[in-house]
Amino acid sequence: MSKRIEHDFLGEKEIPQDVYYGIQTLRALENFHITGIPLKVEPLFVQSLGYVKKAAAMANRDLGVLDKNIAEYIIKASDRVIKGEFNDQFLSDLIQGGAGTSVNMNANEVIANVALEMMGKEKGQYEFCHPNNHVNCSQSTNDAYPTAFRIALILKLAVYKDILGKLADAFDTKGDEFQNVLKMGRTQLQDAVPMSLGDEFKAFATNLKEELSRIEDSKRLIAEINMGATAIGTRVNAPDGYAELVTRYLCEVTGLELKLAENLIEATNDTGAYVQLSGVLKRTAVKVSKICNDLRLLSSGPRAGLNEINLPPMQPGSSIMPGKVNPVIPEVVNQTAYYVIGADLTVTMAAEAGQLQLNVMEPVISFALFTAITYMGNACRTLREKCVLGITANAEHTKQMVMNSIGIVTQLNPILGYEKSAGIAREALETGKSVHDIVVKEKKYITQEKWDEIFTFDNMIRPQFIQ
Repeated sequence: MSKRIEHDFLGEKEIPQDVYYGIQTLRALENFHITGIPLKVEPLFVQSLGYVKKAAAMANRDLGVLDKNIAEYIIKASDRVIKGEFNDQFLSDLIQGGAGTSVNMNANEVIANVALEMMGKEKGQYEFCHPNNHVNCSQSTNDAYPTAFRIALILKLAVYKDILGKLADAFDTKGDEFQNVLKMGRTQLQDAVPMSLGDEFKAFATNLKEELSRIEDSKRLIAEINMGATAIGTRVNAPDGYAELVTRYLCEVTGLELKLAENLIEATNDTGAYVQLSGVLKRTAVKVSKICNDLRLLSSGPRAGLNEINLPPMQPGSSIMPGKVNPVIPEVVNQTAYYVIGADLTVTMAAEAGQLQLNVMEPVISFALFTAITYMGNACRTLREKCVLGITANAEHTKQMVMNSIGIVTQLNPILGYEKSAGIAREALETGKSVHDIVVKEKKYITQEKWDEIFTFDNMIRPQFIQ
């Protein structure tokens, strides 16, 4: 295999001639064996780096700080990166030291070498297009990396939001399907008052739809970028007007509504938007996990549990117990939610660890947020496709549980009063008699006609005040 020699201020290294990355990326490959997950696994991040380098070249060209011919080749090379042609060349580990310098240089080197090839030059002939001098012109890792990161987050959140919305819609559809299924509501795992199974599923849907608005709120914070801040926010090495122009070009090439931060020094060291987004992801994970807990409870049994609903059987549940089927889909979603909740703590501690003018822990923040969004999106898609869409109700069983429950005595409070109703409940619990038999047949507190008026299906799921 032919090789080329590249150098940086630490020395020289041999680089395989067929690769597009250079010496600084190679050093990162040698230094950071942490997750084993390379940058290419996040193609939206690679694409976003291409957007940043393209917009920077366009702004530098217009402002006369970059030769127009070199700028055009960088723009064309960036377009090819944006299209995903060179994803396999982005190999830096997602967790690394250096505040993202390895990721930024990975992009600079690949784009420089792609541009050189398009010029008819050899890879590594950086005198014609240099990773630092040209591709990284008017930039620092400290503005290029977080800007690309934020663009990638917005793109990933759009996909995640769509998945979450479809899950909410699936619960909503099941709510319509189960609207006439009477069941017992429970508080503290004890019988409470009757309700519709459809209303329970509609509540799941509403619970998740609330999260869509919170995601939008977070996206607005993430859309504030510090491009043009360069090293610490003072705009050193960037020409006048560059920050505003590069932001305008970024909006143009991405189609996103990005906004230049008012205070670039603050924006360069502040990671509050990531903490906010991580909190939203955690909040959603907690809600989804709670719903999965409910699905596992409602489907428990089938003979010795609640058995109100049936989850689609996905696989045999035991290597020793024949016929056992476990709620494996809600279980795997629960576990994913726990990971997302833990990732939130990672983001929190990494954000807190920033010192002075830069937070060098941004790579682990990016890893935590990227994986949290990806894993939770996969979990929500799996929950919808392999569980929610196939849920069925045991309507007759749930109705019998309601009518045999002591909890229905609550609806007699307006007529009989709390004390008398409590006595009925106690007697029913101690003797095993039904509330109906005690109230109508034995005590004759109300007539059968009154009982039928109170305990209609509609009045049990949407109670009207009856005296």
